Amino acid sequence: MAVVDGSSAGERAVGNGATHLLLRMPQASVRSFHRALVELLQTAGVPVLVSDRVDLALAVGAAGVNLPEAGLGAREARVLLGPGPLLGRSVHSVEGVASAAAQGADFVLLGPIFPTPTHPATPGLGLQLLQRAVAAAPIPVLAIGGVDRERAARCLAAGAAGYAGIRIFESGDLR
Repeated sequence: MAVVDGSSAGERAVGNGATHLLLRMPQASVRSFHRALVELLQTAGVPVLVSDRVDLALAVGAAGVNLPEAGLGAREARVLLGPGPLLGRSVHSVEGVASAAAQGADFVLLGPIFPTPTHPATPGLGLQLLQRAVAAAPIPVLAIGGVDRERAARCLAAGAAGYAGIRIFESGDLR
């Protein structure tokens, strides 16, 4: 899953192997976010999820939404979304994985697994915590944070259902 900020980044990510896109634009106005989402949906060719905006996901028929751990609860989001769209949650602990699953999330993004320049003050959680989370999780766990080609393979070997990121899909590091 590539985390993107618009259609050009989405096109690059899909060209570099992304099977899902997560549109994340935390500083954008609702109008800008909506415009970018509509454009991305028209060009992506893969399922598009929306970061933190259940209303916009519903308005445009996106494949789903991914919520930050401190945002709207997964249980409340599931009520709004209904049974069809995907519901993900970004979490930072084994307990966060369990909570998201108990509240109706379909998957979690767990991280950062490795140190990453996008969150320089946050140490990586590590592969052992990823393994524990996967073992305890009744839903898919995707690794995020500092994932490159070699680390993606290590995350999958640790049991992750997949991985998400920005740079790995921008650079074409998967090919």
